[in-house]
Amino acid sequence: MDVQILSIALGLLVSLIFAEMFGLTAGGMVVPGYLALFLHQPGNIALTFFAALATWGVVRMLSKVAIVYGKRRTLLMILFGFLIGAAIRTALAGSAAMADGSTAAEVVGLGQLAVIGYIIPGLLALWMDRQGCLETLSAVLTTTVVVRLVLILLAVEIVA
Repeated sequence: MDVQILSIALGLLVSLIFAEMFGLTAGGMVVPGYLALFLHQPGNIALTFFAALATWGVVRMLSKVAIVYGKRRTLLMILFGFLIGAAIRTALAGSAAMADGSTAAEVVGLGQLAVIGYIIPGLLALWMDRQGCLETLSAVLTTTVVVRLVLILLAVEIVA
């Protein structure tokens, strides 16, 4: 079985159990599975959390001047999460390309520091808005570690 599929499936299961036991959602059901694949790269996880916090802040500021609620709020969180993540990826790829002369495609292929996923920051921001930043980040980190521990117990090799 593919490691990514197994990790996401475990993330869904652990997120469901965590939500039922503690009433906290781990930033969207698929988030712990994706983050568990990158737990050995704490810089990427920190950058993803930064992108989520930036997304949350941008949409909260926007909600002061526009009507942002319901489906519109969800869409804006996902959209701004995508845009902020893409901007960070582009900035990091550009600075790395300038530093060693490589192209942006080569930098992305090397697994340099980057935001994890395309919708992960938006999902995290959405749940930060719904249940609070500390609660969401705590739930996400806890479930991510549990997923990674299960992957280790199953002797799954994660290649990144």
